[in-house]
Amino acid sequence: MSIDRLARRASLALLGSLLAGCASYANPTPAAPSATAATPPPANGAARAAGFDIPYRQHILANGLTLIVHEDHKAPIVAVNVWYHVGSKDEPDGLHGFAHLFEHLMFNGSEHYNDEFFRPLEAVGASKMNGTTWFDRTNYFENVPTSALDMTLWLESDRMGHLLGAVDQAWLDEQREVVLNEKRQRENQPYGLVDDLIARETYPAGHPYSWTSIGSEKDLKAASLADVKQWFQDHYGAANATLVIAGDVDTDEVIKKVERYFGDIEPGPTLARRSQWVAKMSGSKRSSIQDRVPQARLVQVWNIPGFCERDTNLLQIAGEVLAGGKNSRLFQRLVYNERLATSVSADVGPFEIGSQFQIDTMVAAGVDVAKVEAAIEQELQRFLTDGPTDAELERIKVQQEGAFVRSLERIDGFTGKSSTLAQYQVYCGTPDHYKTEMRWVFDSTPAQVRDVARQWLSDGRFTLDVQPFPDLAPAATGADRSKLPAVSEAPALKLPPLQRTTLSNGLTVLLAERHEVPVVQATLLVDAGYSADAGVAPGTAKMTLDMLDEGTATMDALAIAGRAEDLSATLLSTANADAALIGINALKSRLAPSLDLFADVLLHPSFPEAELARLKQQRLAAIQQEKSQPVGILTRLYPQLLYGSGHAYSNPRSGNGTEASVSALTRDELQRFYARWVRPDNAQLLVVGDTTLAEIKPLLEARLAGWRAPADAKPTKNLDTVALPSKPRVFLVNKTGAAQTLVSALLLAPPKSDADDVAVMVANNTLGGLFLSRLNMNLREDKHWSYGASSQLGSARGQRPFLAYAPVQTDKTAESIREIDRELRAITGRKPITAEELKLAASNIVVGLPGDNETAGEVAGSYLNILQFGLPDSYYNDLVPAIEALTPDQATAALKRYLQPDALTWVIVGDLSKIEAPVRKLKLGEVQVLDVDGKPLR
Repeated sequence: MSIDRLARRASLALLGSLLAGCASYANPTPAAPSATAATPPPANGAARAAGFDIPYRQHILANGLTLIVHEDHKAPIVAVNVWYHVGSKDEPDGLHGFAHLFEHLMFNGSEHYNDEFFRPLEAVGASKMNGTTWFDRTNYFENVPTSALDMTLWLESDRMGHLLGAVDQAWLDEQREVVLNEKRQRENQPYGLVDDLIARETYPAGHPYSWTSIGSEKDLKAASLADVKQWFQDHYGAANATLVIAGDVDTDEVIKKVERYFGDIEPGPTLARRSQWVAKMSGSKRSSIQDRVPQARLVQVWNIPGFCERDTNLLQIAGEVLAGGKNSRLFQRLVYNERLATSVSADVGPFEIGSQFQIDTMVAAGVDVAKVEAAIEQELQRFLTDGPTDAELERIKVQQEGAFVRSLERIDGFTGKSSTLAQYQVYCGTPDHYKTEMRWVFDSTPAQVRDVARQWLSDGRFTLDVQPFPDLAPAATGADRSKLPAVSEAPALKLPPLQRTTLSNGLTVLLAERHEVPVVQATLLVDAGYSADAGVAPGTAKMTLDMLDEGTATMDALAIAGRAEDLSATLLSTANADAALIGINALKSRLAPSLDLFADVLLHPSFPEAELARLKQQRLAAIQQEKSQPVGILTRLYPQLLYGSGHAYSNPRSGNGTEASVSALTRDELQRFYARWVRPDNAQLLVVGDTTLAEIKPLLEARLAGWRAPADAKPTKNLDTVALPSKPRVFLVNKTGAAQTLVSALLLAPPKSDADDVAVMVANNTLGGLFLSRLNMNLREDKHWSYGASSQLGSARGQRPFLAYAPVQTDKTAESIREIDRELRAITGRKPITAEELKLAASNIVVGLPGDNETAGEVAGSYLNILQFGLPDSYYNDLVPAIEALTPDQATAALKRYLQPDALTWVIVGDLSKIEAPVRKLKLGEVQVLDVDGKPLR
């Protein structure tokens, strides 16, 4: 449950995130099937737009509920997505935060199922499940196996039509505290006050966007039960809702089911819709604040038309030209050439009655913000004078096309097809308004984009300068409501089998065919990763991988990025703890030239000095950001505390390294690291997507045959087993002024390949892996001290970290530590896992497997896990019988072997002036105070 911060159109997401998925794609210009296929020429705008479609059928119930059904039969799952046309903009004075509060209340149960809604949904393996609140709407969504559709519709209809009888004062008090903890958690992050300030300063008093969706603490505390019930009666009727069902369903059957479950719900009162209120600003307005942040930030905002307007879509194109990638104008000048900033973006925040255009810049350390602002102004005025070039505009259109193709696989409520159809229905009045948007985009000319930008960006700007504090600077009969509908047997996971072959250079190639969407993903898995940093400077592995697309023997960084954009291909070069990943995601129609690009980046990296200097600047800024956030501090410190010096896993978990190590890195060190680790006898190439072994092997052979392993032996890593501490340890880290304390308990567990892995994975769901887990129900739902508490078991080839953690109210720090410790001891002692808990924890994994492997990328992720951790090919298909055979005693015994409370390492990040004394009084173990770099202070 969350405030929706993904509503802004991110780079290349005008059609990507908002049009996330479709059922059919007509490639207008397929490339010839040749290893030397050229980039196909663009079709005209109307033809390009005509190739996209999300087939649907719309049905309006007698009570006004809008039903939209889309069939997608590639996986045995179905997305259920309910959008209520009510958000924070509909809140009158004195009720700010009610939309968000009610989003939480509606998860607590209803008249006929008075329990947590997560309980039955998690039990049937629901995935991609959440609820979000934004300015204009509230939504609830989940992907479930097709066998659980009736149950899910029953639940969604029960909270729509039968909620208020279950809402009482205890519910209100509980969820009010949860919401307030969410508000504190957000405000405890760096730049956590920025959104609220922008809302107040860019809109006039009384404008419905002049306050944020998170709400007012004063109003939330003053909310009465009568206020809450009246809010629901006014806004949550059937006629104010849109229900989208997308997936492996029959449309006629879905309509019958929806009539049965939703048809007897009251329509609700008639609501007046607010008209467009852009509130365009005039002149220039400024504000400057100081915050506990690691680097200065410059945000510039203009008010522009609403979500469904043509000008808003063309302004998104303007944002892409200005700051949409490496070849964008502001990135080239601020980040790439002059090194004035570590990042810059320009995009549209699309709201219903008026949107915002925003340029957001993270200023490099030691740089005068005024100099950055002057450079932005020069580039902006140049754009307003000349507009985009033909090449810039065409590149963006190709990327939009590629984003749409890659969205074909998703049906979920985050960015999938169900979200797309619901969003356009609610905001624009028709589910297929995206087609109009595509025509606007594909038919746009440089002059049109320039003219729209002139109209909206020439005047009326708000500028916010965020500076670090000095001490931190750098008609139906109705459904049976007596019980939940039964869930039939869940569909089994069926991953495509792995096929294997070997290239002439000895490189193993593995293929999993997926022909539903014209996309191919190739990923080289190298046995390296952050653990290969041992013996070299921390951060070397990550920097080496980040530098791969910064230059080759024939192309510089901008040329590489430009070629990828021209092909609508996505290059991958990154690392995790155990592996380096180098790959490309390509459109089938452009597979051959995309593989040319992949091979050039893989085989001929040049590690240019200028790019290294730029990335070092960005990496140093990222380290400072980590050291300013509680979770970042934790993940930087715990590897050293758990593994000790010299171990392959002892460096910061992010792989970023330290300021000293990054500052000293040289090009020669990166080249040596790459030559030592990235070699065909130390790697495997996984291909997933729309190809065959007969097709892909010759393409790979033609490009990689000359890549040979060196004569010296493959390198090794120190993954020795580390003994657990003999007694608990406590480490405190100060974060002055923190509104919350991050409490964490950690220890080392056996590797992912351990025989008890499956049992512990299930057991951890009971402890802290689900919403209904013991930790979360205790600290969030029962005590209301935290927005969320959980436990995680990492994945690694060697010993892996186990972590239980929660951000909690500062004044409840000691009490929260005591509760976490109690829960950890109870589950392995006096309160073992019950049969009911095991059933829920197991079902969530088993039934969710198909939904977790919906897309080619998710299938690739599953097989990369298998390859990386040395698991059998059938690991995921074998999970079901392995989990179903577990008993509660076996799950408890396995967890007890992993979880040893007397060997815990506690890391607690908060305001020590308020929490140190209470923590010491707990006498958990020896207490030591560290700085953010892990150096002892006392």
